[in-house]
Amino acid sequence: MAEELTLGGAQVKKRNPWGIWLIALVTLGIYGLVWWYKINRELRDFSAAQGRPFDNDPALAVLALFPGGIVIVPPFFTWVYTTHRVAGAQEMTGGTDPVNAWLVVLLALLGSFHMIYLQYALNSSWDRAQGSVQAAPVVAVQDQ
Repeated sequence: MAEELTLGGAQVKKRNPWGIWLIALVTLGIYGLVWWYKINRELRDFSAAQGRPFDNDPALAVLALFPGGIVIVPPFFTWVYTTHRVAGAQEMTGGTDPVNAWLVVLLALLGSFHMIYLQYALNSSWDRAQGSVQAAPVVAVQDQ
């Protein structure tokens, strides 16, 4: 279901966006918390490997969702900040259409559909990063 990649020393996964949403639905949101931790960890590790660390704490990002969600405000912060991290990863990999934090908040409130949106964005970032890692420059050597 998930393809593991190593990009510049960082371990990341390309996941099926609808699959993660369905698993989160079946597990009553538990996998959603696990996924949130994993993507924040991947973003932290990838940004550090690129020399532009986000310096985020994946555990705090999850705690903002639960039990922070009881207070109502913390989830909004983690949704927005994680979206900015995803946009930063898109920028690092040459993405031209960054994710929108307002859309993420709206999708999160409308049934956790933000998971699908963010995972699609991450998958495309990992694809671009993988392409740039694999595409070594070709040097033509001419006989003299």
